[in-house]
Amino acid sequence: MFYSLREKYTDNLLVLLLVFTGGGLLFVFNRNLMYYIFTALLVIVILLNFFKLKRELTNSIVFTTISILSLFIINFFFAVSEQSLDKYLYYLTVVLSSVMFYVHFKNNRGNQIFLLRLNFILKIIFLHALVNFIAYFFVNDQLFEINSEYYSCKTYNYLFYYASDEINLSVMNLFGVEFCRNQGLFWEPGVLQIYLNLFFFLQAFILKQNRWLFLIGFVILGTYSTTGILILIGQLIYLFIQRFNENKLFLPIIFLSFIPIYFVFSINVEEKLRGNRVFSFQKRLFDFTQPLFIAAANPLTGVGLDLDQFQKLRYEFYIDNESLELINETLGVSLKAAGTSAGSANSLTFLIAAMGFPTGILFVFMFLRQKIINDHRLIFYFIVFASVMAEPLFLRPFFFVFIISGFYYYFLKFTGNSVDTS
Repeated sequence: MFYSLREKYTDNLLVLLLVFTGGGLLFVFNRNLMYYIFTALLVIVILLNFFKLKRELTNSIVFTTISILSLFIINFFFAVSEQSLDKYLYYLTVVLSSVMFYVHFKNNRGNQIFLLRLNFILKIIFLHALVNFIAYFFVNDQLFEINSEYYSCKTYNYLFYYASDEINLSVMNLFGVEFCRNQGLFWEPGVLQIYLNLFFFLQAFILKQNRWLFLIGFVILGTYSTTGILILIGQLIYLFIQRFNENKLFLPIIFLSFIPIYFVFSINVEEKLRGNRVFSFQKRLFDFTQPLFIAAANPLTGVGLDLDQFQKLRYEFYIDNESLELINETLGVSLKAAGTSAGSANSLTFLIAAMGFPTGILFVFMFLRQKIINDHRLIFYFIVFASVMAEPLFLRPFFFVFIISGFYYYFLKFTGNSVDTS
């Protein structure tokens, strides 16, 4: 199939916007406008190729869209508190943009082209993050602050971005070197690490290219994200196992690179458990446990996706002492938080609390049934689920496209004659 430069540029733009829906500063500062642009581009692409739409794709995707929207509508009407229509219109945009994106690449391109475009965009993000990290040492006294309604950060001429002074412990000192945790083009370092680890995954296991792996690992360390470094260690172990019988010369390099990474990781964990970053650990632990108790009290339809209502509810929701002791004994650490009015950073437990166990489990199940990435799926799932349990991103288009894929192949069994994994 001929793949023109115009098609390539269009796909690059669409994939770039898809990635940025998952925590990119472009959407943080201009969310509504960027979603309008993203959706409009997808509508144009779909209309231009409307005559090419395959019947089985159309049938399955219609059932997929109706089913998912029905779950959101049920959640809207049966949530325990009155929900904001604006919040659900946002999720309508998420669903429709995810569906159109999937339809475009499924019908007009194929998985391989999508992964190649994704690899290209992630390479740009990686290269920017590498320069962003190094640039801090030269421009840290020339930064100015930019603000939106809910977020602020510092920038150097809108080229490089760093946490604002209000964010504690964004500037770290490691081995006598002071550096700013690298957030690249995203709203925090924990988001950047997701896409860096996905780039590492594509390079190491899908495209099997070793050229960038060392530098990718270095940039992930620059985020100083506990989750990001843990995922990197997991990938290195998996890579060691994969290459054990393929290239013995590559093994010592993997082993030697593992040592400093693990050393930094151990310092990072020590700081979170007993040091000056203990609040971050407590917040993650609380975001994991409390929404599960909220879900247990509202198991079928949850409390609703309206974040404002969720924040009010969780502020008034306390874990009883008996359950608190059980958590502490089971996890072997002490949960100190009693309540909070902040949103949850854990996408999965928030999903279950907001939409109930049936819908939450169904979405996770459909994500696991995705057929966009067919090789090395276990390590891919490890990257995604470890990440979305630390960042509120699972219901953003970048990840929701994979849920769409799972639904599509489920309904294809009833609406199509064959199952195509291309």
